[in-house]
Order: sequence, then C-alpha cells, then structure tokens
Amino acid sequence: MHLPDLIRKCQSNNRKAQLHLYRKYCDGMFIVASRYLKNKDDAEDAIQEAFIKAFQKLEQFSGEVTFGAWLKKIVINQCLDVLKAQKQDFVEMEEDNIPEEPNWDWKVDENCTVGQVKNAIEDLPDKYRYVTMMYLLEGYDHGEISQVLEITESACRTRLMRGKGYLQQILKEKKYVTGY
Repeated sequence: MHLPDLIRKCQSNNRKAQLHLYRKYCDGMFIVASRYLKNKDDAEDAIQEAFIKAFQKLEQFSGEVTFGAWLKKIVINQCLDVLKAQKQDFVEMEEDNIPEEPNWDWKVDENCTVGQVKNAIEDLPDKYRYVTMMYLLEGYDHGEISQVLEITESACRTRLMRGKGYLQQILKEKKYVTGY
C-alpha cells in the first residue's frame, strides 16, 4: 500500500492502517528517541505517546515534508517533554575550557566511526548535546531547533558552537581528531 493511501486510511481511524504505519516507522523512531532518552522504557513510552499524538493530529500533515520527518519532529518534542517532566537539570561545564572561537580547522581521523562520534556527542552536557544532535544528526536548522527547544536562535547558535567545541575536545582526548 502506498504511503498516501495508508495515511488517508489512518485519518479515517482505520486501526489496521494505523498498525501498519506504526510498524513501518516504530523502529526508526525508537532509535531517534533513544538518542534523547537513555532509559529504554522511557524511549518506548515516548514513542507510544508520539504515535498517539501523530494519529490525533494526522489531518495536520500537509505533505510539505516527508511523513517520517513530520513524525520525527513529534517524537523529538515528546522526548523533550519527557526530559522537562523529569526536571532534568542541565549540567554546566566550565566554559572557560572552550575557546570562544573554537579551531574549526580539524579533521576526524579516518578510522573513527560514526558510532564513535555519536558516543562522543553523548558525552556533551545536555544543553549542548540536544542542539548538536538536532543540528548534526537530525538535520534541523537553527530556526527549527530554537522553536523546539524554546530558545532564541542566537542561543541556539551559541550552544551549537560550544557543543562543537566540546565535541572537538572530546574527540581530541580520544585521539579521533587530527590537524588541531
């Protein structure tokens, strides 16, 4: 069944179509949720809630972006809501350790895997991790990130710059960065 047909059936509350759509996207969305929520149960709960919201708001899906991108935004927002509900305190690192203008003339070692870079991103403080993940891994722009995180675009740019600086520092410590 083609996706537009499946979505139309879901909009008319066809449970079989909803289950089909859920199965089609649940694994990928679980990976996204797991990037934000470290607890598997929290990630699974967030996915369930996100799908419920998606099915309730399916008439708002306009097709301007892919369905997967639209759903991913709902999943990320749900994960951030979970984090806010947990009253996640943002850990502040000594910002004196990061130069105001990080040296961007660096290259990741060719033996460094994407998984190792993702693991290094996991080591970032939350307020930098989420912006860096959304920008580098999810492909969101500053405007989208600032809306989702409810921060200014200026704060988003600053957090991304600092997040990249921390990332560079972490990768350097792990010997994954050259040309520093």
